[in-house]
Amino acid sequence: MGLFGRKDDDKTATDTPVSPDLVALTGDYELDPAHTTIGFVARHAMVTNVKGHFKEFSGQLHLDGADPSKSTASIDVVMNSIDTGNADRDNHLRSADFFKTDEFPTMTFRSTKAEALGGDRYRITGDLTILGTTRPITIDLEFNGAAKDPFGNERVGFEGKAEISRSEWGLTWNAALETGGMLVSDKIKLVFDISAIRKS
Repeated sequence: MGLFGRKDDDKTATDTPVSPDLVALTGDYELDPAHTTIGFVARHAMVTNVKGHFKEFSGQLHLDGADPSKSTASIDVVMNSIDTGNADRDNHLRSADFFKTDEFPTMTFRSTKAEALGGDRYRITGDLTILGTTRPITIDLEFNGAAKDPFGNERVGFEGKAEISRSEWGLTWNAALETGGMLVSDKIKLVFDISAIRKS
């Protein structure tokens, strides 16, 4: 059964029985940067994908196993920590053409809604702020389970993905290709591989 409960066609989420194991997960958690990836994929020159991630971020989760709709998430990302494996490209992304990191050092996400999709799948909706512009996004997530690690930390894990159009946040820089099309895709895929530790 998923973290946010299982939803049948003839039942509402509140009618669905909640597993005692899920109730036990209720609490506050902090993202573990050493075992969490917040990344993205962009199409480059119409022919290949460029992948990147952010090396510095913090995040908080509140999980409510008894009433999953009360679960929340917040993430703060340091934009200067962007890493695509190429220093020149990373510096360009930090520049005024893209993220303007001197002026807008942080990207934030604040959840506004959590929904059960059945099984271990759920959906979280929230506000993503980039370059001072805030717009809603929807992230589909899969609950990977919970475990206690060898150091006594109680962990939960998730995988997630979303798609956005970067131009909606003012990220409009591009260059035309001689063969047609543009150098950088407007559509960006966001990917999340999350490990969070319960706070004591």
